[in-house]
Amino acid sequence: MSENDKKKQSFQDNSDVSSEKSSKDDNKNEQDDISVEKKLKDTEDKLLRSLAEIENQRRRFEKEIKDAFEFGSFNFAKESLAILDNLQRAKEAIKNDNVLKNNKDLDKFIENINIIEKDLINIFQRNNIKKIDALEKKFNPNLHQAMNEVENNEVEPGTVVNEIQSGYMLGERLLRPALVGVAKGNNLKKHEKKEK
Repeated sequence: MSENDKKKQSFQDNSDVSSEKSSKDDNKNEQDDISVEKKLKDTEDKLLRSLAEIENQRRRFEKEIKDAFEFGSFNFAKESLAILDNLQRAKEAIKNDNVLKNNKDLDKFIENINIIEKDLINIFQRNNIKKIDALEKKFNPNLHQAMNEVENNEVEPGTVVNEIQSGYMLGERLLRPALVGVAKGNNLKKHEKKEK
């Protein structure tokens, strides 16, 4: 082999090595690009997840703050109902007491109790505490607590016929269920309907 041939061969070998190197570099660059793109996509995904989590947490905190304002007085309101109950019981006891019935100042005393009762009810209403209307309504276990069943053929079975203790709502939340007596159907009428 001549000197020129050797040089040509060497040049060709170098060229092959160079093209292999270039090909490897291209592959490496493509892999780097893919890996950079993948890393960028992963980072973007993590960022979006973090933003979504922060937004969910913000909404949760807003709801907790709103609930604290609306229902922060829940226990106080529930315990305050005892004052109204006791006032109403006292008024009834005074009205039914035979000794006090003959007292000339009884009407004035009851009038004063009525004023206090109305003021207390107005305070409750201003603070979104409302009495549950139970009488002659269909029994609702979410609002009423049945204390007894009463035979009553004049109303449909399951209807509230008497109220032992008033129930109250604080906004949309049950503060205290109404304690009620519920009508039960007359078994004779049921059998008569089945036979006909």
